[in-house]
Amino acid sequence: MVHMYQNKKSVEGLKTIERVQTGVRVEKHLLKVMKAVSEYHDMSLGDLIEGIVLHAFEGKCAFGAESMKRIAEFKKIYGLELDAGDSHKMVERPPGRKR
Repeated sequence: MVHMYQNKKSVEGLKTIERVQTGVRVEKHLLKVMKAVSEYHDMSLGDLIEGIVLHAFEGKCAFGAESMKRIAEFKKIYGLELDAGDSHKMVERPPGRKR
């Protein structure tokens, strides 16, 4: 999805940035929820990640109450059982092995 502002060289109030392509490995169910949230908000996955991180760097929540309700629904739909307490405690299973 290309936002209208990306076609303009300078628009008042917008920051000109440089993006780089990256290959990031993310837990399968978490990615499904992130994709659903980005689709719900009609933005790219990259824009969603940038927004979440920029909010986190300032100690703020990136989502309002309605979005948090929707995220809870997406977590149920896509079987995401992880929460913030699981951060840095995940071990990747070998490829091809089921839970």
